[in-house]
Amino acid sequence: MDFGISGKRALVLGASRGLGAAIAAGLAAEGVTVLAAARSIDAMAQGDRIGPLKVDLADVASVAALIETVKAEGGVDILVNNGGGPVPGSALGQSAQGWSTAFSSMAVALFTITDGLIGGMIEAGWGRVITIGSSGIAQPIPNLAISNGVRSAVSGWSKTLAGEVARHGVTVNMILPGRIDTDRVRSLDASRAERTGISVADVQSSSRTEIPAGRYGTPEEFAAVATFLASRQASYITGSAIRVDGGMIKGL
Repeated sequence: MDFGISGKRALVLGASRGLGAAIAAGLAAEGVTVLAAARSIDAMAQGDRIGPLKVDLADVASVAALIETVKAEGGVDILVNNGGGPVPGSALGQSAQGWSTAFSSMAVALFTITDGLIGGMIEAGWGRVITIGSSGIAQPIPNLAISNGVRSAVSGWSKTLAGEVARHGVTVNMILPGRIDTDRVRSLDASRAERTGISVADVQSSSRTEIPAGRYGTPEEFAAVATFLASRQASYITGSAIRVDGGMIKGL
């Protein structure tokens, strides 16, 4: 199927590894020119259609510089908002500074970048904003209180924005990953193993029993959904949060 996005331009945040790297590769395979942004770009995979840009989402000046660089290069048609996650922790006992720091890098930075670049999409009458969330939005994940809280705020923002720009041909959606085999999930598995006193292998085995598909997903499977949401064919999908979790979330 021709997704009709060859020749488009995309900015993918958090593109040095994991879900972001897989999405960048998936878009590039469809003929999209990808600006791949990350805090560390030294080891980033590059190609004819993937070029690195450095950004630190926790640094206001770095975020502002990224916006200006992208606008100077002609803007983008597709924006993939993908940021890192905070360290594990309970809801009780979190400091005000911890909440503020996480909200700034995980939410405000994404809001700011989107606000800075979406004007070009509106002017062109076509655009895609895809934000990577977490299954914790639909079903809070134990010991990931900050992630559950901040990403839920991002979900409310995404739904609100979708209603504001739909008439301009710009879609705004979220994708909620379940247990995808990435460095982030491996780190969370290791943290759970340390906290509970069992092996990482046992943590992973236990997690697989909670997933109807019986396995963790791959970054490529996740990226395929993002690539479709960026497509011409997905023009009537907006304001949605699509789960890619192998059936893990029990609710409808």
